[in-house]
Amino acid sequence: MRIGLIAPPWIPVPPPGYGGIEEVIDNLARGLTALGHDVRLFTVGKSTCPVSRRWLYRSPAEPIGDHFREAAHVAAAYQALADADIIHDHTELGPLLAGRRGISHPPVVTTVHGPVIPQNRRMLAETARHASVVAVSRAHARSFGDIPVAAVIHHGIDLDVYKPGPGTGGYLLFTGRMSADKGVHHAVRVARRAGWPLVIAAKMREPAERAYFDQHVRPLLGRDDDMLAEPPLAIRVELMRHAAALLNPITWPEPFGLVMAEALAAATPVLAFPNGAAPEIIDHGRTGYLCQGEDEMTAAVARVPQINRWQCRAAAERRFSLTRMAADYDRLYRAILDCPGRMISSRTGTGIR
Repeated sequence: MRIGLIAPPWIPVPPPGYGGIEEVIDNLARGLTALGHDVRLFTVGKSTCPVSRRWLYRSPAEPIGDHFREAAHVAAAYQALADADIIHDHTELGPLLAGRRGISHPPVVTTVHGPVIPQNRRMLAETARHASVVAVSRAHARSFGDIPVAAVIHHGIDLDVYKPGPGTGGYLLFTGRMSADKGVHHAVRVARRAGWPLVIAAKMREPAERAYFDQHVRPLLGRDDDMLAEPPLAIRVELMRHAAALLNPITWPEPFGLVMAEALAAATPVLAFPNGAAPEIIDHGRTGYLCQGEDEMTAAVARVPQINRWQCRAAAERRFSLTRMAADYDRLYRAILDCPGRMISSRTGTGIR
């Protein structure tokens, strides 16, 4: 099968630093290639994903979110991938423009990586009229309401990169965006109350991220806490492998939460607030703890030694590998190609995990 993947134009694939969508696309491209497919990726020229690559912009487009640059990128992508059997678009604007242009071949799949909110609901409803829409968790799919969802497919990660670790570093870990939504201030307070050092590995590029850090996080840090601004992947993996636990006190309904699956692959238990997809990723009492607020999370830190780290790794191998993700998408692509002219929808029972 000739499969065209379209990445957003903002970050190379794989990402040199923070970039969850780009990491997923890289894993999917390699997983589909391993299944024997001819994968063609439309991205930016600085990408290094080991598949056939095409691009309009040599360097990542700036500023992030510029609709004119995104429109030019996706228009060029659909032209370059016109001979594919199926196009899998990971941009926000691409599937909508494809539908407006009346493109019916190749058929289009789009994975929605962000939340469904009032500002994008109408656009997603229009997209779903001509593209098969994928949600990344069951919680995510429920937020679509009456917008048809073709499949729920959890993200997969490279288990050869995120290897199991001993958890003997003597610290708790937070990694993610420096944002109130991610609950960094909660993580600092929990670690302080539990008597553990906290290592923070965070994306902190935007003015809002820096302002949040200065106002709400920096004043809480102690001399034993460590703040790393967007460390390279190899360092981030080692931090996960040696952390006693990952703290993920998210305060919003995050559609997936890749960092939780990465921590499990590193054999590291996860302590999370039960928002978004967290209950689908964490098995309470087996691979971590779902905690209602800071008090419960602080108490759960003392129970971390009760978690068998190999249970964490086994859960990642069983549920969150790039091989499993690629196989799920392979089944969806085949279902779409076997039913030309008919939309695949979860309401038919097709493609749901």
